[in-house]
Amino acid sequence: MTNPKFQPLNPTDFSKTLRSRVNSYFKDNNLSKNGNSGMFFKSGIMLTLFFGPLLVLCTGIVSSIPLIFGLYITSGIGMAGIGMGVMHDAIHGSYSKNKKVNNIMSYTMNLIGANATTWKIQHNVLHHTFTNIDASDDDINTPFFLRFSPHAEKHWIQKYQHLYVWFFYGISTLLWITAKDFVNAVRYNKMGHYKGAKKFWKEITDISIWKLVYYSYALVLPMIFLPVAWWIVLLAFISMHVITGLSVSIVFQTAHVMPDLDYPIPTNTGVIDNDWAIHQMATTTNFSPNSRFLSWCIGGLNYQVEHHLFPNICHVHYKEVSKIVAEVAAEYGVPYHVKKTFSRAIVDHLGMLRSLGHMDAPDVAVAA
Repeated sequence: MTNPKFQPLNPTDFSKTLRSRVNSYFKDNNLSKNGNSGMFFKSGIMLTLFFGPLLVLCTGIVSSIPLIFGLYITSGIGMAGIGMGVMHDAIHGSYSKNKKVNNIMSYTMNLIGANATTWKIQHNVLHHTFTNIDASDDDINTPFFLRFSPHAEKHWIQKYQHLYVWFFYGISTLLWITAKDFVNAVRYNKMGHYKGAKKFWKEITDISIWKLVYYSYALVLPMIFLPVAWWIVLLAFISMHVITGLSVSIVFQTAHVMPDLDYPIPTNTGVIDNDWAIHQMATTTNFSPNSRFLSWCIGGLNYQVEHHLFPNICHVHYKEVSKIVAEVAAEYGVPYHVKKTFSRAIVDHLGMLRSLGHMDAPDVAVAA
């Protein structure tokens, strides 16, 4: 399928005004758009939370089963923190103004069992460009038993998805570290994202090597050295991924699979009749903007609107940038979606999943 194009080609007044004011904010306050000391401090904490418990487990000095589970779960919290608050900015190029630093920090994605290159295609290219556009946004392209868009194919089992989706959220990173990167690499090669067979097979080799490294220190070495049955270590390892999978999936999906957001469809000529920036406003929502703690923990992804508009800006700046976005949106009459709390966002997401499981035709706003 050919991905759609956005119209108008020239930025709207809203888009130009917003970008101008955001740029002025950084210039007037003599601020870098990249990470600051707080970002580096957070990176240290999240990396320590992930690697620290695994290091203890690899030494084999732990014999308590509850402690083994506790260490793995702590590592899962660190893994989620790396995914949302470290590698995410690095892969967008907003972690540092130094490209080498961004490249190095993006490999924290590989260290937690996934792959930075395939994620960059899925997330930066397909999701950020074509947000909530069925068959183009890879974040809403799901297996037949899940339906994240009113334009996706309908199956009877989906009427129960609001009940069983949590299981699949929980195992999402387990699927990611085993099969998803390989499956996506094959798909993206067919879509032309890899230039030639040589680059594709190099990527397959890199994915394989990184996964062997990850499984070695996260699972195999603890199995060898811990004085407990191998299946106990495996269950603890799975519990780590359930924590990460639930955390990451809920944060990302509550930003887009929501009842008051748009799911635009291209015209017959493959055009989205909208400015790209306004499209991002219509397909994305913030949540819990007043919780500094939550924002710190999830890498500022409660400000998803700002992230989608300015992925080149580090998340440590989103709270201040959000004030500018809200102001300009009000001036131009552009919708600015915000859920007051994270719990409200989860409840609305649950309701949207239930609605999508029952609806046969779109009952949300779509592009002409």
